[in-house]
Amino acid sequence: MADVGMGPETAVIEGQDTESDRDPPQEAAAVQEDQDEAGLTPAKRPCLGEDGQGLRGEIDPTQADMEQEDQTTGAILHAKDNGDKDEEGATVGGSTEEEQYQQNTNGSHDGEMHPEEEKPDESADSPNEEQHLALDFSQTPQVLTSSWNEYSNFPENYLKGCKWAPDGSCILTNSADNVLRVYNLPPEVYTYNWNGLPEMSPVLKMAEGDTVYDYCWYPKMNSLEPPSCFFASSSRDNPVHIWDAFHGEVRASFRPYNHLDELTAAHSLCFSPDGSQLYCGFDKTVRVFYTERPGRDCEERPTTAKKQSGQSGIISCLGFSPCQSLYACGSYSRNAGLYSCQDGALLALLPARHHGGLTHLIFSPDGYYLYTGGRKDPEILCWDLREPGQVVFSLKRNVETNQRIYFDLDPSGRYLLSGDTEGGVSVWDTQTPAGGEELLEPHVKFQAHWDCTNGISIHPFMPLVATSSGQRQFPWPGEGDSASSCSDDEEGDGVATPIGAASRGDNGLSLWWAGPCGPPAEEQSEEVSNMRS
Repeated sequence: MADVGMGPETAVIEGQDTESDRDPPQEAAAVQEDQDEAGLTPAKRPCLGEDGQGLRGEIDPTQADMEQEDQTTGAILHAKDNGDKDEEGATVGGSTEEEQYQQNTNGSHDGEMHPEEEKPDESADSPNEEQHLALDFSQTPQVLTSSWNEYSNFPENYLKGCKWAPDGSCILTNSADNVLRVYNLPPEVYTYNWNGLPEMSPVLKMAEGDTVYDYCWYPKMNSLEPPSCFFASSSRDNPVHIWDAFHGEVRASFRPYNHLDELTAAHSLCFSPDGSQLYCGFDKTVRVFYTERPGRDCEERPTTAKKQSGQSGIISCLGFSPCQSLYACGSYSRNAGLYSCQDGALLALLPARHHGGLTHLIFSPDGYYLYTGGRKDPEILCWDLREPGQVVFSLKRNVETNQRIYFDLDPSGRYLLSGDTEGGVSVWDTQTPAGGEELLEPHVKFQAHWDCTNGISIHPFMPLVATSSGQRQFPWPGEGDSASSCSDDEEGDGVATPIGAASRGDNGLSLWWAGPCGPPAEEQSEEVSNMRS
């Protein structure tokens, strides 16, 4: 099988010769001292530790300071300054977050995975992580490139979301054919040479055995450190899999069992901020696995007490506060709960204000606010966590199906973006409302796809937005043999679509530029260069 490169890197597909000359250049750069006399770098397989058990490159829980100070319910949202957060940060591959940042800023990592190339001039026009180009919605975002042919070989192969890698080097998608795909960010984006960008093609494909419930990146993922490049996924009737983002192989599995000792699937996944633990959502329970210890051993944290007090229903989405030692759980019982990271104690239960079960939630960067959205629910609610139960404002979108419609916040916390079932993308400026549970009108709205825009993800440090589209299509009653069974499909979105439109669903992944239309100003480049020196 021919090699498939991860952009500047090389991904090794299953069955491929690992001794090929196109091994991931990151690995070659990291092990130059191991090269043989002929100058050839031996292939590396950073999958398992030397004992064959744990994941290599993960956080050792003894290194991660998980025994943080106890917090009472009244103090759950006491904001910590950045210094406290840094002190609590865990180590990755033997280096702290600060050391990693210094390594990235002083090294060759510029957001693109090209360690084998010459280091670009620091005054070059390529955007980089240090510049953190802000989103600019003074004009409609422009589409740079897309991927659609990849989803045309399977009937109704609509997408179910997309997520940027933490280092911004690639993007992960999920689709109806139960295949997870990894796309590299096109290198032309860094040069502002956007004319005639070719259609994107995935560099990795990882097939799950059944419907994929959820997936998430390892939060410390860095393309210059191959052992840290992995993500987790959960699918029906399967254990939680850890996938290698370089080779597309399963590194390890976490196997949750129910009270009958039967394998059960997690409905939601989320790594702890330091990456040492993987939180999995189940019916009225959250199970916590240690990343470096695959298998079935886990900690069970029920969300309800014996008298049915607490948060009931399936835990459908999870998220961690960026500033406090707590996490949020959304459930299909239409509410969200806040829990302590130390012991899983319920700190606050938000009222059930949504019309449908929660499908997605996200914290603001300062940790003061929580945004929640539900299925068949037109509103995204913003909760003030300093006064649990208080809704600051609501954001209205068009959600007419049970399908999970993602939304995302930019790194500054100012702009919130969400798609809808009509293919539009709404952009809200969260700094404009005055409070009082008012309805906040969109700052900008544009048409991204003509079918449902179900996934949206903002790049970590560039003004790039990724969107995914598609939904299950149903013919009108009487238009086909399958019409009578449409309403009985438990995974259907419940939307009837004319048969003529059903065969032409807009299933694809698109990249949008929402920033300045030219390279950064020369003065800004010089300022960044001076800061580096």
